[in-house]
Amino acid sequence: MSRYAIQSMHTADGCLGTLDDILALGADALTHYDFGCAVGDHSNHTCYTTVEAMGAMAARAMLPASVRAQAQIIEVGKFTPAQIRSFHS
Repeated sequence: MSRYAIQSMHTADGCLGTLDDILALGADALTHYDFGCAVGDHSNHTCYTTVEAMGAMAARAMLPASVRAQAQIIEVGKFTPAQIRSFHS
């Protein structure tokens, strides 16, 4: 499986609907999302999450339908300390 960082914008008018759609994914779904609009920045109606999936299409399918089309799906990974040390060689 690969890991994907997902960013998806929504409108101020659609904010509550987006929250409802994420909540409908399951009671703990909200714990996997971060929101720009949750910190009082109502010019930043963007939600962020990271998922593990078999591919970008599978990652997109994990999102509520209301945010799938505009979501940016980016495959991400991690470095180990050994890898970083090897870059210096």
